[in-house]
Amino acid sequence: MTAPAPLPDPTASDQPSAAALAGMPLGWPGDSGDLPRRFPGREALIKELAARFPQASGGASPIRGGSKPALAALEALDPVRYAASRNHLDGAVSGLSPYIRHGVVSLAQVRDLVQQRMAGGPEPVSEKLLQELAWRDYWQRLWLRLGDGLWENLEPLKTGHPEAAYAPELPGDIDEGRTGLACIDAFARQLSDTGWLHNHARMWLAAYVVHWRRVRWQAGAHWFLRHLLDGDPASNNLSWQWVASSFSAKPYLFNRANLERFGAGRHCPGCPAAENCPFEASYEDLQARLFSAPQGEVA
Repeated sequence: MTAPAPLPDPTASDQPSAAALAGMPLGWPGDSGDLPRRFPGREALIKELAARFPQASGGASPIRGGSKPALAALEALDPVRYAASRNHLDGAVSGLSPYIRHGVVSLAQVRDLVQQRMAGGPEPVSEKLLQELAWRDYWQRLWLRLGDGLWENLEPLKTGHPEAAYAPELPGDIDEGRTGLACIDAFARQLSDTGWLHNHARMWLAAYVVHWRRVRWQAGAHWFLRHLLDGDPASNNLSWQWVASSFSAKPYLFNRANLERFGAGRHCPGCPAAENCPFEASYEDLQARLFSAPQGEVA
């Protein structure tokens, strides 16, 4: 019978020192090129990351990670204000999506809080936020079922254009926020700089990419996943497919009136393209201009 190997002596000279293990899990001595596990402050971390990834676009997101900011956002959640203003760029959105995405807060926690706060309150109001949570859960279940199939059209496009009519790559002017359209460029910069976009801005940006620039939704979905702190293939890809019409009855469209109504007045004033705005049209005119088939889901 072979005797078991002796346990390592924690005092032996070939074991990692306490200083070497500081800030990293025990048993993970690390290599010389590893990122330090502790920093004296946020600015030191930002400086280190900038030095290691000089080609990275954007800057340090103002969104803070961890349980404390997540629980603060959860505590500040107001289902009534959310239901009334969620479609506006300055509306009372929850800000919880990055924390839900990374498991800091669960859908069940948010659901229970909403139900608790809305107990005895107006039912349609309480249901709005719960519906959004249900959509996210549904998308996750579809991802579990379909796997990488989420990168393929789930249904034929309803735009009247063949797949070959759509470019496979995202144009550089969209990626870099230099289209000359104030709204689109602002959304692209916010995506790159903060890792987050209001859901309505995501829909507008996706519609512009797919329908006005005729780029495959997959290129846009990859772009979003490269930047979004809350990005996952379930919510991200299925939302792009909904806009593109490969997961919906009609393609999603918006016009300038819709942008001005919900955009908090941030983009149209002073836009260099204001006098020749590609979104300045009725939905009927946009449908005729953009699609071979006269249909489109309006904003």
